[in-house]
Amino acid sequence: MRSILSFRARRGPHPAVLALLLLSAAPAAAQGRVDYEIRFPNRAHHEAEVTATFRGVPAGQPLQVRMSRSSPGRYALHEFAKNVYNVRATDGAGRPLSFTRPDPHEWDFAAHDGTVTVQYTLFGDRVDGTYAGIDETHAHLNIPATFMFARGMENAPVRVRFERPDGWRVATQLVPTADSAVFTAPHLQYFMDSPTEVGPWDVREWTVEGPGGRPSTFRLVMHHRGTAQELDRFAEKARAVVAEEIALFGEPAGYDFGTYTFLADYLPWANGDGMEHRNSTVLTSSGSLAQAEMGLLGTVSHEFFHSWNVERIRPDALEPFNFEEANMSGELWFAEGFTNYYDDLFIRRAGLYTDEEYAQITGGIAAAVTNAPGRRFFSAVEMSMQAPFVDAAASIDPQNRGNTFLSYYTWGSGIGLGLDLTLRSRFQGVTLDDYMRAVWREFGRAQTAEQAPARPYTVADLRRVLGEVTRDTAFANDFFRRYVEGREVVDFGALLANAGFLLRKSQAGRPVLAVQLEDAEGGVMVAGYPLVFSSFYAAGIDKGDLIVSMGGRPTPSTEALRAVISEHAAGDVVPVEFIGRGGRRTVQMTLTENPSMEAVTYESAGMQVTPRMRAFREAWLRSLAGR
Repeated sequence: MRSILSFRARRGPHPAVLALLLLSAAPAAAQGRVDYEIRFPNRAHHEAEVTATFRGVPAGQPLQVRMSRSSPGRYALHEFAKNVYNVRATDGAGRPLSFTRPDPHEWDFAAHDGTVTVQYTLFGDRVDGTYAGIDETHAHLNIPATFMFARGMENAPVRVRFERPDGWRVATQLVPTADSAVFTAPHLQYFMDSPTEVGPWDVREWTVEGPGGRPSTFRLVMHHRGTAQELDRFAEKARAVVAEEIALFGEPAGYDFGTYTFLADYLPWANGDGMEHRNSTVLTSSGSLAQAEMGLLGTVSHEFFHSWNVERIRPDALEPFNFEEANMSGELWFAEGFTNYYDDLFIRRAGLYTDEEYAQITGGIAAAVTNAPGRRFFSAVEMSMQAPFVDAAASIDPQNRGNTFLSYYTWGSGIGLGLDLTLRSRFQGVTLDDYMRAVWREFGRAQTAEQAPARPYTVADLRRVLGEVTRDTAFANDFFRRYVEGREVVDFGALLANAGFLLRKSQAGRPVLAVQLEDAEGGVMVAGYPLVFSSFYAAGIDKGDLIVSMGGRPTPSTEALRAVISEHAAGDVVPVEFIGRGGRRTVQMTLTENPSMEAVTYESAGMQVTPRMRAFREAWLRSLAGR
């Protein structure tokens, strides 16, 4: 996911956006200040009471107060105004103010005395990286889902006070003050990018020295139901992964106030998510440390890598981030996908996966990309542009995503794996690590005083840097043409063989269903749209159809249907009787082969591992942090 906001003007903005940009370019001194207070008197029913005070509003200028429609790190619209009600307002003297509603997300104040105080009730009961979750145990706050903002006051300094019932504490990347309940932000961009946990959390902390002796402090803040020993163990593993990521770049990402905070809610009622921010990340899951430690660690690895890739190495298409519209980028295969490739690699380099476990991960990547039917329709760049439709987006109409979409996370991780192994095989001493460091030096290391990248990148920039790192522009152009802007897939089998990993079919000769089935009255219901390579798709059987017999035998249950399938091989033809929208009929269905693949080490496959393979694998998977 992505994060930090910037209202830096770029080519051709919409006139309304241009006006907003001009307003936000005014000196901070002319922007007044914004003060927030949030209380939780009805937290048992998931409500908070919020007060927002906008000071220094220019005389004669209407104030437009908004709830965000989008959130840092999300690409789709989420309509946060739907959870706001009981809105009322006063001026600086406490006199009631009236307002108009030009759209569902805005409250306009035409008359005021330079100060507008808005009070409202917020409902929030979803613990993840996008929304607010409030209950008797804590308040988990994504800022855009919680606080209104005012157009024209984007550069105003922000001050917020959090009520702390029952001894709760505040954890956030916001800037602390002498009052432990009060925090500040230099401007709206940073404030909106600062998720906050208010509650009875535990913490583990360590410090890493960066260039010039500048220390970076890392805080693992956790609200969970596990033991102190489980948290200690998890913190040590997280620390090892953090060390590997720092070792790749040779330095921490440069946290603006010296601290990076992991905000973890591992609770039975939480939703699985990870959301990166400039100096922090949100980690949520219903899994516990005792039951899901390695999966949770994978999210830690992924989100922390974003402190370089996305937060500071940032696509130009996401600058500026638009709070009021969906945000589209063609670079998510790199921003999210390469991060996805690296998250498990760092865990292996930290010694927390075996070679066999990591081989299985690479096989999963290769299989998912190779077998994805969605590659017929979009390139990795084009697939990235689908994010506003799929990034936690909601719709009620049926979709054919199973056949038309391949996640930019998955495809990007395949491109990352393929490029890394290609570089290591073809260019002496050149790896994907070298490429990432080069991208960091040119597009990430230099940041502005406003906590934004000095030079956001484009796909063309990424192609050029690859040519510079390899000293082979023709290779870079060809790789991007075929695998990034085209729809081809690298030869994963040949590339993995260099490391002594065998990519093979895992269900050779066996038929594949490739469709969701459910028991139903009178037969087996096709509960999902069949994938295009499935036997059902080729036979014209679709979602909603009821299969009553197969191979001449009744199919009263999915167990019975699978029993029939298990007696056949790929290529066999079986009669299938089903009831669909066109009535009852029988078709001859050819069973297609299961395309599933897996990767295993040569050792486990009983194959010889050559010294060259061992050296390749060691160079690829060894610790960079000296472990």
